[in-house]
Amino acid sequence: MNRVNYVLIGQVAALGPEGVPSGINKCPVSRSVEVLHEGIAGDAQGDLKVHGGPEKALHHYPMEHYAVWRERIGPHALLTAPGAFGENLSTFGVTEKDVAVGDTFRLGSSLIQVSQGRQPCWKLNLRFDVPAMATDVQKSGMTGWYYRVLEEGMVAPGSDLILIDRVAPEWTIERLWRALYVNTMNLEELAAIAELPFLPEKWRGYAARRLASRKVEDWSSRLTGKRS
Repeated sequence: MNRVNYVLIGQVAALGPEGVPSGINKCPVSRSVEVLHEGIAGDAQGDLKVHGGPEKALHHYPMEHYAVWRERIGPHALLTAPGAFGENLSTFGVTEKDVAVGDTFRLGSSLIQVSQGRQPCWKLNLRFDVPAMATDVQKSGMTGWYYRVLEEGMVAPGSDLILIDRVAPEWTIERLWRALYVNTMNLEELAAIAELPFLPEKWRGYAARRLASRKVEDWSSRLTGKRS
């Protein structure tokens, strides 16, 4: 069992020199908030085509990663408090090595299930004012992960995150990341991902297309914001 140290929400605001709409700036709440199928009440995303929705209702990012990032990019104001990565849930004691696709947790009175890892995008570059931040997050494996909401309810800072069920404990978020971004042509792993229950169709599609094409996707536009 782990405790959620912070619950965070944010509104859409201008990000970077061009004022890109983004909801990445999340701030801790001090009260109970409602956990809905689409996310936490009062939380918002700037681009619903790639952020938010039922499969990415809640973003969880481990606080222990912050110390690693301070070592890698140096002192940064964003790394002095939770919310730097646009997370909704902040904890100590659980990382990508510990949670697996399909893990189901009781969070306050809500019931949530791990759906997928986070795929960092170029808005992290603007957020940190570090040109390769999104790429570095993807390469590091310190991406955080998303939940779908199975039962709506209430959550408050300090709520326990209680593991209820594990359907595929061997498929941790770290293993999924490693198969997609490190050992990219491990055909056995890709075949398993393509059939992995509780993983969103989009992610299973990545694996199926890679198996068919024997080619790795070009992630550059997602990481840099530049279209070729």
